[in-house]
Amino acid sequence: MSTISKNISLVRENIATACKKTGRNIEEVTLIAVSKTKPVDMLKDAFDAGAIDFGENKVQELCDKIEHFQNEHMNWHMIGHLQTNKVKYIVDKVCLIHSVDSIKLALQIDKEAAKKGVIANILLEVNVAEEESKFGLTCENVEDLVKEISKLSNIRVKGLMTVAPYTENAEENRVYFRKLKQLSVDIKTKNIDNVSMDILSMGMTNDYMIAIEEGSTHVRVGTGIFGDRDYTKIS
Repeated sequence: MSTISKNISLVRENIATACKKTGRNIEEVTLIAVSKTKPVDMLKDAFDAGAIDFGENKVQELCDKIEHFQNEHMNWHMIGHLQTNKVKYIVDKVCLIHSVDSIKLALQIDKEAAKKGVIANILLEVNVAEEESKFGLTCENVEDLVKEISKLSNIRVKGLMTVAPYTENAEENRVYFRKLKQLSVDIKTKNIDNVSMDILSMGMTNDYMIAIEEGSTHVRVGTGIFGDRDYTKIS
């Protein structure tokens, strides 16, 4: 068994533990293997170990990797900041765009999705902790943007995403996960057309168990599966 396979087994065990603790069904949680900066052979190891959801944060890298796995059933997630001029390259290739934080980007996604004849599924990225170094909406601005996007024909809001602060103590992020969950509940009660709040993308390697306890449906685990990233190999 490869190291990656062992890591995936351990992460799945941890997901099961967090679900059991809160009475959730493990089927409610999707594990996204965050494969950014990782070579194709490592993705193949993860796929062979049962991973089918992969997250990338750069458009070119995402497109290159998709080419290598054209004949496989894999779900690709765009989890990084997305520039409007790059939307056309991925709008029909990914199952979910996690990082929409402006009407400008939403309009471009809608436009490119219409050209390709697809419906683009998106999440709104929320900077719950209001960190200056991160992208994302403030909690107060989310509902207004949801209402604007709901009027677009080729885009569907499926939920919310956040990148919590990096911390040694995962418990410190519980407050942010809880706040995002409450925000999704509040929006869901509004019954806005073309909008669902079924997905909460929150939790990474250091805090995904806490995130699951607070309602996360999609956890984004990179280091916990592939090991530390070597950024010197990325242009």
